[in-house]
Amino acid sequence: MEDTDSVLDPQVADWLVRVMPDRDPETVAEAREHSRATNAAALAEMDPALLPADESDAEIPAGDDGPALPIRVLRPARAGTRDVDTAAMPTVVYFHGGGWVVGDLDTHLGHARRICAQVHAVVVSVGYRRAPEHRFPAAFDDAARATEWVASRLADFGGSDDLVVAGDSAGGQLAASVAIARRDAGLPLSAQMLLYPVTDVAGRYEDPDVNAGYMSRYSGHKRFGLTLEGMVNFAHAYVSEQQSADWRVSPKRAASLAGVAPAVIHTSTLDVLRTEGNFFADDLRAAGVDVVSREHPSLNHSYFGLGGVSTVADAAASEAAQDLLDLLARARG
Repeated sequence: MEDTDSVLDPQVADWLVRVMPDRDPETVAEAREHSRATNAAALAEMDPALLPADESDAEIPAGDDGPALPIRVLRPARAGTRDVDTAAMPTVVYFHGGGWVVGDLDTHLGHARRICAQVHAVVVSVGYRRAPEHRFPAAFDDAARATEWVASRLADFGGSDDLVVAGDSAGGQLAASVAIARRDAGLPLSAQMLLYPVTDVAGRYEDPDVNAGYMSRYSGHKRFGLTLEGMVNFAHAYVSEQQSADWRVSPKRAASLAGVAPAVIHTSTLDVLRTEGNFFADDLRAAGVDVVSREHPSLNHSYFGLGGVSTVADAAASEAAQDLLDLLARARG
């Protein structure tokens, strides 16, 4: 689907007009501040019904394998209208987006709250190290270590054996790469949830031969939020050219995807990352992985956090949560 045939949802379009800065941020500090401000504004519009019963900040202790990592643990208020087992819930390890540079636990609190409430899961949101202060593979190493730390303590979190990794954008890349690492280590995951994920950083978004394989890199960067130029800047901040094809940052480049966790993958038509997310879903299916994928034609990058701003975005985000519930139920047999 070409985005030239799609029209941006009017409520999202109005939102972008209101929150887009007069000029592009010129420093990492400015970009982080803008991300915090816009996400705080979106969070203020969120449906109060999605509030968890409890949110608490904690820390994964430092060790020989890495520094201390901040986490935020969200526990759901009630089962809601879905038929779920309230005694034992899935545990979802969530990695925020932001191009490995600008996101944090606060900017993506709305994302974590929605998953917590609508999947009826305990969500552990991870504050991994960010670039440019910490370059590749720091974010991946932190994501993998956090997942293992949570996996060894499931009784303290959701209480069931269901462990899910999830993330949006660059966080989706981290989740996908962690799923590969867990497969390689023989450590099971119940599912992975990838929201408009980064999947192929080879060439750092400026190699014309690589870009030619992803039509949305040319047709999906019309100031709908994330741009191709923005991805170039993020990739340069995080990873070297020589390392950019490593599966730990480009999961699509893994030698094999067979045996990785079942996946929910949602993309949006008006997004520079659309085609790499869709193609990754195709690659997983070809490898025999159970995949539920959807593309939302009138939405842009980052719509998952705009449920309080747009009814279309709200429905799309809720659908992703339902897809994860259905995938987990199917995996249980």
